[in-house]
Amino acid sequence: MIPATRNGLLLIGVLFHVVYLRSIFDIYFRSPLVHGMTPHRVGLAAPAKRLVLFVADGLRADKIYEPYHNATSGATEELAPFLLGKLRTEASWGVSHTRVPTESRPGHVAAIAGFYEDVSAVTKGWKMNPVEFDSLFNESRHTWSFGSPDILPMFAHGTSDNSRMDTFMYPPEFENFSGNGDRLDTWVFDEAERFFGRAAAPGAELNTMMHQDQVVFFFHLLGIDSNGHGFKPYSNEYLGNIRHIDRGIKHLVEQFEAFYGNDGKTAYVFTADHGMNDRGAHGDGHPDNTRTPLIVWGAGAARTPPGPAGQVASGHDGFSSGWGLERYARKDVNQADIAPLMASLIGVNFPLNSVGTLPLDYLDVAAEFRARAALTNALQVLEQYRVKHDEKQHTEMFFSPYALLHQPANSPEHMLARIRRSIDMQQYAQAESECAQLIRLSIEGLRYFQRYDWLLLRSIVSLGYLGWIVHSLLFIFRSYVLSGQAGAGTEKATGQTTSRSAAHQSQHAGWIAAVGGLVFAALATMFFRQGSPAMYYAYAAFPVYFWTDALQHGPLVQHIATSYSRATSRWRPLAFAAGYVLVLEALVYAYFDRRVYTAAFVVLAVAWPLGVSARFRRQHGPLLAMWVGSCLLTSVFTLLPVERNDHLGLVVAGGALIALSGLGAWHFSAAFTLPPPGVSGARARQAVATDRLVILCQTLLVALATVLGPLTSKETEWRGYLPRAHQAACWAILVVATLVPLVHGAGRGRAARDQHFLYRLVTIYLGFAAPFVLLTVSYESLFYLAYSVVLLLWLAIERALYHEQAEQLLLAPARDAPRLSRLAQHSTPLLASARRLGLSDMRTGIMFLFFVNVAFFGTGNVASLASFSLDSVYRLITVFDPFLMSALLLFKIFIPFFLVSAVFGVLNRSLELPPFSLFLFVLSTTDVMTVNFFFLVRDDGSWLDIGMSISHFCISGLFVLFTIVLFVLSHALVGSVLIPPPAGSSVKKQR
Repeated sequence: MIPATRNGLLLIGVLFHVVYLRSIFDIYFRSPLVHGMTPHRVGLAAPAKRLVLFVADGLRADKIYEPYHNATSGATEELAPFLLGKLRTEASWGVSHTRVPTESRPGHVAAIAGFYEDVSAVTKGWKMNPVEFDSLFNESRHTWSFGSPDILPMFAHGTSDNSRMDTFMYPPEFENFSGNGDRLDTWVFDEAERFFGRAAAPGAELNTMMHQDQVVFFFHLLGIDSNGHGFKPYSNEYLGNIRHIDRGIKHLVEQFEAFYGNDGKTAYVFTADHGMNDRGAHGDGHPDNTRTPLIVWGAGAARTPPGPAGQVASGHDGFSSGWGLERYARKDVNQADIAPLMASLIGVNFPLNSVGTLPLDYLDVAAEFRARAALTNALQVLEQYRVKHDEKQHTEMFFSPYALLHQPANSPEHMLARIRRSIDMQQYAQAESECAQLIRLSIEGLRYFQRYDWLLLRSIVSLGYLGWIVHSLLFIFRSYVLSGQAGAGTEKATGQTTSRSAAHQSQHAGWIAAVGGLVFAALATMFFRQGSPAMYYAYAAFPVYFWTDALQHGPLVQHIATSYSRATSRWRPLAFAAGYVLVLEALVYAYFDRRVYTAAFVVLAVAWPLGVSARFRRQHGPLLAMWVGSCLLTSVFTLLPVERNDHLGLVVAGGALIALSGLGAWHFSAAFTLPPPGVSGARARQAVATDRLVILCQTLLVALATVLGPLTSKETEWRGYLPRAHQAACWAILVVATLVPLVHGAGRGRAARDQHFLYRLVTIYLGFAAPFVLLTVSYESLFYLAYSVVLLLWLAIERALYHEQAEQLLLAPARDAPRLSRLAQHSTPLLASARRLGLSDMRTGIMFLFFVNVAFFGTGNVASLASFSLDSVYRLITVFDPFLMSALLLFKIFIPFFLVSAVFGVLNRSLELPPFSLFLFVLSTTDVMTVNFFFLVRDDGSWLDIGMSISHFCISGLFVLFTIVLFVLSHALVGSVLIPPPAGSSVKKQR
């Protein structure tokens, strides 16, 4: 049944949205990894006995390949002469294309384990192993790894035998972004030097182990990534670090060759896990983040001979046109292809979960070895398909195999027989082509079984969201629209609401409930037979409950329809509803194109002043003029790029304007600063002076943040570290400024009850302005000012419109009494016993939703956190700490929501609405957006698209929780305040 109370509905809504938030991970992002496969390796002698892997964390392909123009000497030089020398003389090379998330863990997993990050890891974090997987290190005889404590442990924990891998790591506190990161790579090279020293000792066990075959040496070089974050990829620090690792790798290669007596059995691979954009960030699918270098030389590696002068070799495009490497064929690969390449070079089993395709052009081996390596690759991928096929066949009630591998001519057995026959007949090129086809079909088959349950589950989830919309709207109609007591949604009216709910129930409610139970039992039986996860039962329970309840309340639906049919202007509700849905769809599109908000601001600037009465325009002309100007000004920000470089001039300008606004508020604060009740004379003046002094102190904190933020950025750049005194001052400003609005007036004391709503909003605005300015790197503080002004003007206009309507009802002639009676029921408590939701409240709700979305997208795209620069947090912390850094970044992102929640809290009281009624209306309808985003979730293509689609769905799906948080936050921030009517109104003051 429909919950009798508001809290009951909220409880169901929270539970429903939390459960359904997981649905995309059970549908789109179930782990593709399977276990129980038989390992495969090339059955011929491997060309190399050992492999040396260098991974330059955060290195963009273009930065190492392209010539560098030295502005000091005026000469053009190469940043990596040793590596580029190998490229021209004895290596194969190209661009390795990574996928999103372009982070260190997924990039290393792709290159070393051969599969792109298990998408189920989005629920478990990218650092440590969310699932068990096989890797090259696990298949090696022994692996020695050197580098960062963020990367090495995840592969060490994944080995089947812990003694098979040794790790040498520097302490975590070494990863400090305020200094030059090349010291991290220096530590790796120095540790390798000491390692060779220990191995060279006579009779050392280490020496014996290093001379075994199938061993791997892994060097993780983090300095470039650290310098990119701290100084940007075009900085001298970043580019200088490339020179540094080139010299270090040269020295290491010389050590390896000397240690093994130049036996020609060492293979070398140089690559990167991900790139970096010009802002010093990565994570999304920007080409600067996904294109990394790959250079392979040594034993088993094919040499790339130069082509004729003046001709461009194969593989080149516009990206590599200026590198001076046009004569050398560029062989691009996918990042997962590196793992089978390395396994082939040293003759170990291919990693069991690898989906990479062996790049045969990188191998300098006999034709038979190439063909058998391709066959091994195909067998290893096919083994995963077979395991997945058998799992589904065993559990599904109505199993349907993958058609392309179920045809007699294309069955895996027939294809493998043709491949082996081609190898036996020495038709190696034909065998390689057939292996490539089998790999492609096997990967497509894995994809088919990955999506096997999509149709059923997506249908159930869609019915669940639509059911929630109907369920909650029926509650709102019963409690806040059709009811004679608008407050019936509260606990005080529980008895009345329960009786009305029973009155609205169908006489066939019992039969309807029985049918609903049978539907759920049928679904549960199918899930049990298929061994489905427990969450599937919850996904099915909600739509059955919602739609069963809706059918049981048929009389309520009939009552709504009857009320609509009796309305004098039936087109108006339909027009409002259609317009509301169109606005929701526009907000969906705005997630992909922020310019929609610009257009919306322009429409609001023009349409709202024209839509009010001529009398209102005459009385509030200056207010409407300010509204037009503020909307047009705020509309500019959603046209600006989300990827922005540091611009300290804009930081100072924004902070200065906010400080000036604080001085202006202080100057006029006497008009809205009230003494405590019952206090007069000197004590009253002292209380008012104290409250005004709070505004002045907040303004001073904003000014200090405006100076200190850019100053710390410059000092970090000049000195290479953050001075402790300035760091402490930044933390002090952030903490004190944030606490002031929370402590001063937000409680339940006498001073809090007597604060004017405008004074309260000013202290909230200035209190969060200081930390926002401190965390600003560009135009964000200017947005904060413009956004705050437009919110305040929205509040003022809504209040004025509401009280104008109320006064018109009070002063209207008696002949309009029937019309006024109808209006009173839907508009104002001045003439009715209780306030009901009306069509005008739909406008207020959609504007609230609009401003919430503007808070999300005003200065960045919250769906891609890479669009929010981490540079601002370096003023507070420089040692790498992802949790604290993310917390600071999220705090900055949430500050605009503190403003909109406070303004909406005041507005809800000004419009004399029942508590939470407008919030309920908004959260009951926003799932129209959620359904859109549910079907827009992607698990293929660009990982930028995948990550953004997840974020879009989660933002929309969690809006019910976010709305509740905003409601609670508005009460916590606003507290008990005086809300007087606009000047000249006959309405009494209210709290």
